[in-house]
Amino acid sequence: MKSLVTGATGFLGSAVMRCLLKAGHDVRLLVRNNSDKRNIENLPVEVIEGDLRDHHSLEYAVKGCDTLFHVAADYRLWVPDPQTMYAINVQGTRALIIAAANAGLEKIVYTSSVAALGLTTDGTPANEATPSSLNTVNGHYKRSKYIAEQTVKELTVQHQLPLVIVNPSAPIGPRDIRPTPTGRIVLDVMHDKMPAYVNTGLNIAHVDDIAQGHLLAYEKGLPGEQYILGGENMTLLEILQTLDGILGQNKKRAAIPVNAILPVAWIMEKIATVTQREPRVTLDSLRMAKKLMYFTSDKAIHELNYQYRPAKLALEDAVNWYRNNGYSS
Repeated sequence: MKSLVTGATGFLGSAVMRCLLKAGHDVRLLVRNNSDKRNIENLPVEVIEGDLRDHHSLEYAVKGCDTLFHVAADYRLWVPDPQTMYAINVQGTRALIIAAANAGLEKIVYTSSVAALGLTTDGTPANEATPSSLNTVNGHYKRSKYIAEQTVKELTVQHQLPLVIVNPSAPIGPRDIRPTPTGRIVLDVMHDKMPAYVNTGLNIAHVDDIAQGHLLAYEKGLPGEQYILGGENMTLLEILQTLDGILGQNKKRAAIPVNAILPVAWIMEKIATVTQREPRVTLDSLRMAKKLMYFTSDKAIHELNYQYRPAKLALEDAVNWYRNNGYSS
């Protein structure tokens, strides 16, 4: 079984790649030539240089493969040029899925995100059927993932593709080299840069559990279906307190209303347009924080036999990995 994996130099993609190797897959990677390749070093994989914006490279990458795991995405909560994000997340995804369809692949697993799904109004966990629309998703990342998911669904019906969609929640764990926005929460606590919090909540899952969910979606997922791959719903305060316990510290933090931070985020984004460096706080992230971003993985549990470990273990693995790889100083 030869499987093409996109995004393997990144956080979630590297976990999916390792999961497939462990399961005995022959793995080919589509990698940009300027990517940080630490996550794929010294592994028995075939590497093909390409880019989701280079559609010819996608046609070449899928040749001879049986399965596609499309994990790659531009995952940032602020971008100087939003069109780049749409070119990768939407147009690139469309081109890759069409290339896979033309190549006659046996199975396609597309990694969407819970960002593309709706949220409940009462804070109860949302599921795959919770209503969502382009008008209800905030920010270019969420909008691009919503449009991409809708595009993939249309292509699945149009070409009768053997395609399964998975919607991961917030991954935590080892190899988050960038790090992701969720990983930055861990690092901020480790560096004592989290004196306050807002009243929001996230669904936290170990990155390796989400990766295993991708394999289960390939093995057991029904074409045309989608599955949330999540973990434990926690308030931001609970996440911070759990990290404090892991680090052996006892911190007191103040709750701050989201609206009180909006002017700070506005200033940071203005500065970012000059420095071209992603701001620590963005307007979109604060708009998201006004809701509890809770989800349930019941469908994946019942139909795929998906399992996830306690969030504390995911946070412990993240802390240990950061410590062992020079991020704690």
